[in-house]
Amino acid sequence: MTLDLARIKALCFDVDGTLSDTDDLYAQKAERFLPRFLFRDPARAARRLVMWIESPGNALMGLPDHIGLDDELAALVNWMYRHRKKHWKKYLLVPGVDSLLASLHGRFPLAVVSARDEGGTRAFLDHFQLTRYFDVVVTALSAAHTKPYPDPIIFAAQKMGVAPESCLMIGDTTVDMRAGKSAGAQTVGVLCGFGEEGELRRAGADEILRSTADVGEIVIGNL
Repeated sequence: MTLDLARIKALCFDVDGTLSDTDDLYAQKAERFLPRFLFRDPARAARRLVMWIESPGNALMGLPDHIGLDDELAALVNWMYRHRKKHWKKYLLVPGVDSLLASLHGRFPLAVVSARDEGGTRAFLDHFQLTRYFDVVVTALSAAHTKPYPDPIIFAAQKMGVAPESCLMIGDTTVDMRAGKSAGAQTVGVLCGFGEEGELRRAGADEILRSTADVGEIVIGNL
């Protein structure tokens, strides 16, 4: 382990693939369209497809900031969310996350740091009654730039009253790792989402865990 546990004063969590079990949901849908005679393991192939699609998406998350369209794109997402006739997707929770957050609440300041829209992020948190655990919810337009820039983590740290260097950023993609390291925070990559161990380590992950639910074994055990 390369984490400096004594430095950790607050925790920041990504949503998709970290708190929300979105990758499994997408993989289940994708698997139905894969011909069995072409794929020896359709479930694994579907998961790889989802991760392949998600990886370019992560890489492009910073592009709207460069071209000055982050406000417009997020506004469009929020408009679509408000005018939807039904939910876009079924919400799934990474197993053990609710118990983890309950155990961390009151021990550390907690933040959501997501590149998603405000409405969708809060709808997910409210659906599972998780909002009560978080001191701050940072979404796409909360800071000047979104992940992979450091701004959202710096913003969350300010709201929680700690230095960015005292935060632990927990996420499942290289975008989360890059944002955390750029902010000076320590990072944990979790394998319950879109990313794989090799790419997360190359992006600067200080620790790799099988699931978000395992975070408590590290940080609470150090108290």
